[in-house]
Amino acid sequence: MKLNIKDTFNKELPADKETTNTRRQVFDACFSIVSPKKPSSPKLIHFSDELASELGLANEVSSQEFLDTFSGNNVYPETAPFAMCYGGHQFGNWAGQLGDGRAINLFEIEHNNKHWALQLKGAGETPYSRTADGLAVLRSSIREHLCSEAMHYLGVPTTRSLALMLSGDFVLRDVLYNGNPDYEKGAIVTRVAPSFIRFGNFQILSSRNDVKNLKLLTDYTIKHFFTDITSTGKEKYLAFYQAVVDKTLKMVVDWQRVGFVHGVMNTDNMSILGLTIDYGPYGWLEDFNPDWTPNTTDRQNRRYRFGNQPDIALWNLVQLGNALFSLIKDVPVMEKILNNYNTQFDIQYHQMMQNKLGLVENYDVALHNELQTNLKASETDMTIFYRNLANVLKTDFAEYALEKVSDAFYKSEEIKAEIKDNWLKWFNLYLERIGREFDSDEVRKGKMNLVNPKYVLRNYMAQLAIDAAEKEDYTVIEELYSLLKNPYNEQIENEKWFAKRPDWARHKIGCSMLSCSS
Repeated sequence: MKLNIKDTFNKELPADKETTNTRRQVFDACFSIVSPKKPSSPKLIHFSDELASELGLANEVSSQEFLDTFSGNNVYPETAPFAMCYGGHQFGNWAGQLGDGRAINLFEIEHNNKHWALQLKGAGETPYSRTADGLAVLRSSIREHLCSEAMHYLGVPTTRSLALMLSGDFVLRDVLYNGNPDYEKGAIVTRVAPSFIRFGNFQILSSRNDVKNLKLLTDYTIKHFFTDITSTGKEKYLAFYQAVVDKTLKMVVDWQRVGFVHGVMNTDNMSILGLTIDYGPYGWLEDFNPDWTPNTTDRQNRRYRFGNQPDIALWNLVQLGNALFSLIKDVPVMEKILNNYNTQFDIQYHQMMQNKLGLVENYDVALHNELQTNLKASETDMTIFYRNLANVLKTDFAEYALEKVSDAFYKSEEIKAEIKDNWLKWFNLYLERIGREFDSDEVRKGKMNLVNPKYVLRNYMAQLAIDAAEKEDYTVIEELYSLLKNPYNEQIENEKWFAKRPDWARHKIGCSMLSCSS
């Protein structure tokens, strides 16, 4: 297996002088050298064929070297795996040093003029593991592997997943955090991205007043990943900050478009490249509930609920701005960038909603607000509603239009009296709007189906893959992977997956709210 190694992070930035793999506070460094833990009996159970091709590894997946490298069994020649040092705000509170507690960066490669960083998640302890073991279990690894690729094919900026391995070892986990731990199958995911740098990488240096290394890290990030920035001095760092704001905003708008809820929007889980990173207790809206969060840890305050994600992204960007302040020192301009976030979000969000509704004319706030009210009035499946809305014709009556989306209602018996009247009122408004549109029904439907997915990775679907995999049946993983590669296509042969959450999944572990270990 021949890789074009192009390591930069561990070549251009300062390393931890201590080389022993012991839990500790790491100062004056951006990373610590550490090798993955050797698994006892690694086994490849799934890989992303398209990503393997993009990395130039399509012909290597079945090789022993591939297995050894991406399970952590062997370190690729002339590379130096490492764990990043970063801090972060967790649930709004500064947590100090965090770092890659169960992620180990293997190397960076170039292929077809693209730069990629590859890391293992679940490959053992690092200096940043704190009280944990640095390992991952099969269920969480399946969720991360499938969701990373599903988000990519949805067109949402994301880190990717190349391979899913069994380690052959067992890992002790308390899935419900209720004092009843049990042993589970260990697994390792190979994550891929241009870079895994997070907001927290800058925060930890700023918190320690390590301006020298903060500047080194920022200059490095601009040099390699924001190459269109050509200014110098303060202007360079302002341009960088603006670019991160823009990328983050776009990512969150896409989350809202497809109904994705991250679940743990801590600053250490925010990519500097505006990529979705760290798939833990995530979920998709089943019924449209802006207050829903998939994270059991967030059950009380619901800080990271669906409807709050745009505001949390802004809050996190404020923290990044605080970290970069020593390089910029221009409060008015930084405030202007942040103040413009809400303006730009409204513009992009409104355009996104117009596209979801199949409208070309100016955004109608009242139409949107009334729709939101109706969606919340009774359990309504977000994905099914918007997908079926595309079937409404200009010549339909409101009653018939409502019938076309009726499959989205979890409790059809509730669609009566005032609730039904409000839906009919809304559809009358909607029909009047599309009646004024130039696009034909066919053209509008085609456009809507490009932004409203038919298939998303619902938690119950991931759980079915997990349940099968625990019995050494990996066919459901492949079935879902193949399905989610084309989420906007009809795929009539896969119609069974275009369905509301089944009743058995409403409160089943792994299918509704999840813990961070899930």
